[in-house]
Amino acid sequence: MEKVYTSQEHVACNGGDYEGHPKVYLDVAKKGTVTCPYCSKTYILDS
Repeated sequence: MEKVYTSQEHVACNGGDYEGHPKVYLDVAKKGTVTCPYCSKTYILDS
């Protein structure tokens, strides 16, 4: 599982690879962390 630290409250995830997955928009600000339901990449709010 990949972890990505971000200062953005909302992020878009498309899987990153050439195969990828549908683009989804995720709300990191709500809990400070969010995991993509497709690729399980975890985004963590970096203060």
